[in-house]
Amino acid sequence: MRVRVKKRILERYERSDDGRVCIDVAARRVEDLYEDFDKTAPYHRKDLDADLADYLVDCAGEIGGDDFLIRFTLERLLSEDLVRRIRSSVKGFFLYRRELEQASVRTMLRASIGMLVAGVLLLGLSLWLPGRFDFTGDVGAFPGGILVEGITIAAWVAIWESLVRFLLTWPPQIRRIRLYGRIAAATVLVRHYEGGGQEKKVLY
Repeated sequence: MRVRVKKRILERYERSDDGRVCIDVAARRVEDLYEDFDKTAPYHRKDLDADLADYLVDCAGEIGGDDFLIRFTLERLLSEDLVRRIRSSVKGFFLYRRELEQASVRTMLRASIGMLVAGVLLLGLSLWLPGRFDFTGDVGAFPGGILVEGITIAAWVAIWESLVRFLLTWPPQIRRIRLYGRIAAATVLVRHYEGGGQEKKVLY
């Protein structure tokens, strides 16, 4: 069933001559690809149009493990410099996103390990206190028992929270890191299209 669904998804995409899936992006001008296009900037890293970035991520995600390329179709003929900058900006943008995601994973792992250590220490404290102090007497039974119970609950909450963060947050982040890396490494083609009497397509 899953194989058939993926096959139907991939049938929506064209393929290049060498069999790679083509993620097609059409725009009138190169400026439409960016949030804030700066002709003087040597390269772009963070300013790809948000809808374009989301579209590339969605397409690459549903393509899965198949090889793909990104193909831009623009109405205007571009200089070689602009074509190089489009390629550089796509690569740089998704490398930047990957770096952010990797930093987020490191932060999450440090927080999870810290909570796990704290939970284990609290659990050890909850087991150590009853043997160290007598909570069975009439004077100390009520507050002492509440203290031990509260520490035990806090310990298990910390341990549980650390495991939930690791098991539920870490896998999707790792998938995004791999996906951003694949998009950054993808071949980027740029072609010029003119409607009218005769179509003209030039691939760069």
